[in-house]
Amino acid sequence: MLKIAKNAVVSPLADIEISKRDSVISIGAFSQVDSFVKIKAAGGNGNVTIGEYSYINSGCVLYIGNGITMGNNVLVAANCVFAPVNHRYKDPTRLIREQGFLPSKGGIVIEDDVWIGANVTILDGAYISKGCVIGAQSLVRERTEPYTIYAGNPLKEVGKRMIETAS
Repeated sequence: MLKIAKNAVVSPLADIEISKRDSVISIGAFSQVDSFVKIKAAGGNGNVTIGEYSYINSGCVLYIGNGITMGNNVLVAANCVFAPVNHRYKDPTRLIREQGFLPSKGGIVIEDDVWIGANVTILDGAYISKGCVIGAQSLVRERTEPYTIYAGNPLKEVGKRMIETAS
């Protein structure tokens, strides 16, 4: 099921795939989903919730998997991947595609007032706390601390959001 707030903007060039597993995709008021964003039903029966005043830039892929919950005022730069699902692969006597998926690590949660840089990959179990900044090309698979700036693979704290004072 697809629920789009009447004042949200979804590009006609976005590709939103409706799940056969009754997942709900919700896009909040004043949020925007740019062209060439793909929301794909894959590997689970979670929901995708995008809060209010959030922006998903071109080229992003959001797999529904075990679910994605995105708060309000979240900015997502181009070409990010949200993958809240993991394949089973350990049995070498079976093809990976026949082994199904691992149990959920909780999906992906992104709190309010977050900026995610270009080409970031966010995996199942990631929890991005309020006010965080995630640097371009980072890999997020764990919980972050509020109002902290992170970058890299492995993800490392590189700073804090603070008010600059004049000297």
